[in-house]
Amino acid sequence: MRRADEEEYRQFVAARLEPLRRTAYLLCRDWHTADDLVSITIGKLYRHWRRVRAVENVDAYVRGMLTNAWLDERRRPWRRERSVDELPDEVDLHPAEPTLADREMLLDLLGQLPARRRAVVVLRFYCDMSVEETAGILGISNGTVKSQAARGLDALRALATNPAGRPREEWA
Repeated sequence: MRRADEEEYRQFVAARLEPLRRTAYLLCRDWHTADDLVSITIGKLYRHWRRVRAVENVDAYVRGMLTNAWLDERRRPWRRERSVDELPDEVDLHPAEPTLADREMLLDLLGQLPARRRAVVVLRFYCDMSVEETAGILGISNGTVKSQAARGLDALRALATNPAGRPREEWA
């Protein structure tokens, strides 16, 4: 890579590192895995920077690379093992942070969606991508994006009103 290209690459990565990390976290729900996904994506981006920078919407292309890296990781057999991160006597260090929605509940609900549907919901509504952009990144049709987004939102609404079939007062 030429020095001018490398400097352009570094500036791009520096400006978008945190948004990529947050997007990766929404997809996988684990900060360590999110960091790994961003590292994989940035490595691939470095190797293909000349080609990628010529793309019309570089941000969308890189989010697509990130999403594909996550989907690839999910397919690996060793990823099917789940670690438990519930510690006994956990202390809430930030008890009354005002938010519009309970972020933890939303992340749990997102985690219950199938991988492809979760990818559609995150790209469409968190990354604010169009149906066409989402379809291009995931390699699916516009109709599939629309139906998966609608089904994903319906599932999130249903789970939010009654997660795991429990009465509302039990999950407050």
